[in-house]
Amino acid sequence: MSGIVGVCRTGESDLVEKMLAKIGHRGPGGQKVMARKGGVLGVVYRKGARPPFLNRPRCSAVWDGRFSRDLDRVETDTPLALAAVKDGKVMLVRDGLGISPLYYGKVDGTLVFASEVKALVGIANRIREFPPGYKYITGEGFQQFFGLKPVETWPLPKEEAAYRLRKALEQAVSDYIKDQTEVGSLLSGGLDSSTLAALARRRVDRLHTFACGMEGASDLEYAREVADYIGSIHHEAVYSVKDLWRALPDVIYHLESFDALLIRSAVTHYLVSKVVSDYVPAAFSGEGGDELFAGYDYYKEMEPETLNEELIESINRLHNTALQRVDRSAAAYGTEAYVGFLAPPVVKLAVRIPVEYKLYQKADEEPVEKWILRKAVEDLLPEDVLWRPKVKFWEGAGVEDQIAAYAEAQISDADFRNERRLPDGSYLNTKEELFYYRIFKEHFGSLTDLDFVGRTKGAPCEPASF
Repeated sequence: MSGIVGVCRTGESDLVEKMLAKIGHRGPGGQKVMARKGGVLGVVYRKGARPPFLNRPRCSAVWDGRFSRDLDRVETDTPLALAAVKDGKVMLVRDGLGISPLYYGKVDGTLVFASEVKALVGIANRIREFPPGYKYITGEGFQQFFGLKPVETWPLPKEEAAYRLRKALEQAVSDYIKDQTEVGSLLSGGLDSSTLAALARRRVDRLHTFACGMEGASDLEYAREVADYIGSIHHEAVYSVKDLWRALPDVIYHLESFDALLIRSAVTHYLVSKVVSDYVPAAFSGEGGDELFAGYDYYKEMEPETLNEELIESINRLHNTALQRVDRSAAAYGTEAYVGFLAPPVVKLAVRIPVEYKLYQKADEEPVEKWILRKAVEDLLPEDVLWRPKVKFWEGAGVEDQIAAYAEAQISDADFRNERRLPDGSYLNTKEELFYYRIFKEHFGSLTDLDFVGRTKGAPCEPASF
């Protein structure tokens, strides 16, 4: 885990230092500022990690992610947010799915950038999310180099598709682990997290698994079963409703969002990330599995052609929703999230697997979500976990409506009518969201442009009478 900032102008070291101070949590181990003709770059990085910067006679670079240290290959590295200064020009690059975060704005016409919005608030105007799959070069502007689009699926037999998927997942997990002997894995007891944990366990001497939830939550029970089955060192974060309420201001500060569904899932993720930081510097997280393999209920209502397009769009929406939650929760404690399902080889294969294998249905039976993934890992997990239906993260953790009820109780009907319109002309969806937005304003002020805030598709909305 690291964090980057910079200014596309010479002589701005003081400003870069100021920006770095806002994201020091992303890399509490060290920091570096490099000033060159054309720009000033800054980076913070984790203690014990290889410093993520280059400082050569003709080129300097900083990055957050996994960089091969070859600028000619930078567009194929992922996850990655990189800034480089060469020959008086600044180049910015963000990976195609937006796994590594990056934002930008302008100060007196000069582009400034950072891994988190908070480093730009009060400095830049019109803060924007740097688009995934784009690069920026001084004097040339933005250029797209990648965009995930629907492709023709392969007519593979089911057994062959499952075999290829298993090999791709094994390779992705191995690429993240490399020569480590001890790593972590978040473990909800659901299919996605359990799959990555089981694969990781086969490649390390010690695997730490981490579950979170309220007392009696189903996730805790299933996670214990999986941890015992694969032989991991298991840890739990068990919390009360009051713990959830108390965490909200810190969660919203780090998350940089007021989206209701995102915050519900981020609270538990944030709490368990603290436990992760006590044991390992990085942990696998199962984001992307539902979007690649049709894990959500609403997918079941779609025709195959429409479903394939929707899955691609779902993956493309991850960068400012689920991936933002994963990144910020880990970054709050200086740890790194390994998103194995979104490794390029897995994504490239998954989009070519027929949707009929993802949402598989036999005659007169209910369709089975993520069927091909279940087949690919059927020898790795307990039977009841392997075929466990999809459960929303906050529901499995026992959060359910606890946070929502608390938030809505703080907002009157009149307050919601008067305050739901935002400075940019958009509207808050619920009283719950207004409650979160009030906390958001305490941290970041009344920003007039909120385009950088991702909004979850299908979020609940108050009736029009409001």
